[in-house]
Amino acid sequence: MTRQTPASDIRHPGLNLGEPHKEAHTANEELAFGFWVFMMSDLIVFGLLFATYATMLGGTAGGPGPSDVLELKGPFIETMLLLASSFTFGMASLALKYEQGKLRLIGWLLITLLLGLGFIAHELMDFQSMFSKGGVPSRSGFLSAFFSLVPLHGLHVTAACLWMLAILGQMAVYGVDTSVKTGLMRLAILWHFLDIVWIGIFSVVYLGGLSG
Repeated sequence: MTRQTPASDIRHPGLNLGEPHKEAHTANEELAFGFWVFMMSDLIVFGLLFATYATMLGGTAGGPGPSDVLELKGPFIETMLLLASSFTFGMASLALKYEQGKLRLIGWLLITLLLGLGFIAHELMDFQSMFSKGGVPSRSGFLSAFFSLVPLHGLHVTAACLWMLAILGQMAVYGVDTSVKTGLMRLAILWHFLDIVWIGIFSVVYLGGLSG
């Protein structure tokens, strides 16, 4: 029989640590709510940039279009890296919730961090390839819209990786305390959010651009 989680243990969408982590479970109620509000504002920003990109898709001003500067191989690898990192972060979240040990938690976080860094490295190589084909932001409205949307997501992933490094440093000094737990719970929201946004970018910008 499946044990039902009491309604009192469900404080917000996302990871809820439950009774074994009572202090962190309680402290995260307001922290997670505030972070969800921030994420919704971030979603609006990305939504506006998606709309701008769709509007400017044909605004090449005689310069290169999507089929001239975009490739599918690099973004596909980046997609696989981010999807894998969401899985490994999920495993880290389970290791935290079910107290599977500090070493296992750190191991999953380090794998997630490496996957995130791999994503950033591949994306930078994609941008370098675009520049070599004349795909610079100032060339046209299409390219300006592209470099307003896609690198912003990359900056978010970079910030998330730096945040993870800070939490790992905090764990090394203080252990898996309440601050570390609540930090990881909010970082998990951001990480999975960025994965969803990237799926949108891959579908609209790369698949849509190359199919057109």
